[in-house]
Amino acid sequence: METSIEKRVAELENLVFLSKNVLSFDEASKFLNLSKSYLYKLTSGNLIPHYKPQGKMLYFEKAELEAWLRQNPVKTQAQIEQEAQ
Repeated sequence: METSIEKRVAELENLVFLSKNVLSFDEASKFLNLSKSYLYKLTSGNLIPHYKPQGKMLYFEKAELEAWLRQNPVKTQAQIEQEAQ
């Protein structure tokens, strides 16, 4: 059972995570809810925007990840019907 202090620390860690603009590989994996192996596959195939400032560590810009998540939207039935008219 978590104590109130542990809960508060977890809340503060979450707030810090939400306020970050640049994410590490592990943070990006959590943010995207993807396994680390699948995220690595996406980066090695240049299928997701990422940065390697020292040629080794991977970093991600949160705004670019959000845009990547929003690509290829699926139209609702109402949108399809509206376009058909």
